[in-house]
Amino acid sequence: MNYSITDIEIHFLQIKFTAIGVYLDSEIVKHLQQWKRKQGNELAEDDDFFEALISAPVEKLLRIVVIKEIKGSQYGVQLESAVRDRLAAEDKYEEEEEAALEKVVEFFQSKYFKKDSVITYHFPATSPTAEIAFTSEGKEESKIRVENGNVVEMIKKWYLGGTRGVSATTIASLANTLSAHLSN
Repeated sequence: MNYSITDIEIHFLQIKFTAIGVYLDSEIVKHLQQWKRKQGNELAEDDDFFEALISAPVEKLLRIVVIKEIKGSQYGVQLESAVRDRLAAEDKYEEEEEAALEKVVEFFQSKYFKKDSVITYHFPATSPTAEIAFTSEGKEESKIRVENGNVVEMIKKWYLGGTRGVSATTIASLANTLSAHLSN
């Protein structure tokens, strides 16, 4: 992974709970060439750009570091709501998606996100799956694999979804960084 973008966001009453790091394989620029001459602020408003980024067959990794303690169940509810709403809007919320999403929410349910806990989302380049890992206070990492491609896609869209992404500042930072790399 050659590009990394780090930002802090996720709001509950304007309190930031997490820092978000986005790591993309350097091959991403090959898939985004049609935006080569665009400025970061233009890219940040271009949802087609982020659709191309999400669907590009390159490895993507999100690293979310907790900066203010939160219950895993609270995080899980936020994730569940965002993913379910996106699936429903695209008429992709069926029993399989519901079961996969429940599994993800259950994974977070019993966790307590202390300061400096880390959630990692790994999206392989050539697979519609994701691996989610959680680490806190040096304890052994716990992992879950998400096999449902629709749920995986909507998790990516929650974090990397352009104007509909969870963090406007993460999207702006990502757009600015990629704009600079596309200009080279």
